[in-house]
Amino acid sequence: MKLSQFKYHLPQEQIALFPTEERDEARLMVLHRKTQTIEHKIFKDIVDYFDEGDIFVTNNTKVFPSLLFGEKEKTGAKIRVFLLRELDEESRLWDVLVDPARKIRIGNKLYFGDDESLVAEVIDNTTSRGRTLRFLFDDNHDAFKQKLNELGLTPLPEDLQRLREIVPEDEENYQTIYAKVEGAVAAPAAGFHFSKHLLKRMELKGIDFTEITLHAGLGNFREIDVEDLTKHKTESESMVITEEAANAINSARDNGHKVAIVGTTTMKALESSVYTNGHVKVFEGWTNKFIFPPYTFSIGDALITNFHPSESPMLMMVAAYGGYEFIMKAYKEAVAEKYRFLTYGDAMLIMD
Repeated sequence: MKLSQFKYHLPQEQIALFPTEERDEARLMVLHRKTQTIEHKIFKDIVDYFDEGDIFVTNNTKVFPSLLFGEKEKTGAKIRVFLLRELDEESRLWDVLVDPARKIRIGNKLYFGDDESLVAEVIDNTTSRGRTLRFLFDDNHDAFKQKLNELGLTPLPEDLQRLREIVPEDEENYQTIYAKVEGAVAAPAAGFHFSKHLLKRMELKGIDFTEITLHAGLGNFREIDVEDLTKHKTESESMVITEEAANAINSARDNGHKVAIVGTTTMKALESSVYTNGHVKVFEGWTNKFIFPPYTFSIGDALITNFHPSESPMLMMVAAYGGYEFIMKAYKEAVAEKYRFLTYGDAMLIMD
């Protein structure tokens, strides 16, 4: 398929700037693939679609405050630095994105904090926008990470940053309530809708949960610049599927229970390590899987997801799972019905 086939018009007023007051009070569009019908519900109604023994698979990645604002030495030029991943703990090496990239050269020093208490030196130009920085910090690694947490901001997607400032509440809102393994620079937003109360209701009904880890990167939000999707190359992301998670998923499947996948990041991880019979394999490593129609999924009786940006990899995966025509029809209906879109927006449940 072509990139342009995933373009749709989203009125700006339907981009959710903030989450609903209660996580599980977001709207839920339920898509039934077999009957090609659509229902309009509230997210906490999701418990009605699953039974005892069914299992939900979540992504337990935790977003870290990876957005830094600093100044370039001598000129004082304002520089935005997006921390992507730590390359070496001992030498404080990090892969980062910098903006504006044209102002940064190898050897430049960048200063962060009002007291300039954190300094980094540019040691490599890795891509047109990317750099490798060495942070010059004398204390131990725990103190260094504490300093990053003090100075860093929540890395809201750029579509939100263009519309409003980052606020303290984002630190909690831009995180699932079950986040625990730090490493993501983009949150698995489909999980935002689960509240403690809803999880308890599901537990009482006998619905099981298990978790995998995929540290989502900025590649999910970068514009795809090729019309032919077979030529698009995605960035690799770190992922872990434990033996405990694999056994739980495989057992549920073997016993005829539904496997519900929470979010496109979770689906990407599972489809990166699954046999054709739908059994999940234990895995620790990297994935650069890019799923778009046509694609045959090996796992998942249901997918929970948000409403994604036009021409985004997440929309393409959802279209592959739900069926291209059905999903694009649902998006038109969501616009007409004034659903809230993107990171803090409403949710979709796709099932047979």
